[in-house]
Amino acid sequence: MATIQELAGRWRLIESKGFDEYMKEVGVGMALRKMGAMAKPDCIITTDGKALTVKTESTLKTSQFSCNLGEKFEETTADGRKTQTLCTFKDGTLLQHQEWDGKESTITRKVENGKLIVDCVMNNVTCTRIYEKVE
Repeated sequence: MATIQELAGRWRLIESKGFDEYMKEVGVGMALRKMGAMAKPDCIITTDGKALTVKTESTLKTSQFSCNLGEKFEETTADGRKTQTLCTFKDGTLLQHQEWDGKESTITRKVENGKLIVDCVMNNVTCTRIYEKVE
C-alpha cells in the first residue's frame, strides 16, 4: 500500500490531456486558460503524515494550499475561486474535493510507476496531468 510520503517531493509536468476542457468546465476565462495551457508547473508536495502542503509553481503563477487531512478548509484556487475543500488519503490516493457556488470538482493524486498522476474531474470532464519526480 502506498503511503502519503510517496507523494512528497518536487514533480515536473511532462504530459497533460484535457486541461483546457477541464478549466472551461470549472469556469476559467479564455485568457487564463491560454496561460494555464502554456504553463509547465512543478508540483511540490510536503507532508508530515497529517498536515499537507501542495504548492504549484510555474513562471506564470504560484499557488499553494496547506491543510490537515480529513479537515475541511477554505482554499483559494490558482484561478481565484474560493472553495470549501476536503483532502483525504485512502488506498494510496490523495483526494482533494472542492465545493463552491453549488458546484464541485475532485482532484486525485497518486504515484504509479514512479510518476505522479493527477486527475481533475468536474461533471463529465476529466483532465489527466502526469508529472515526473525531479528531486
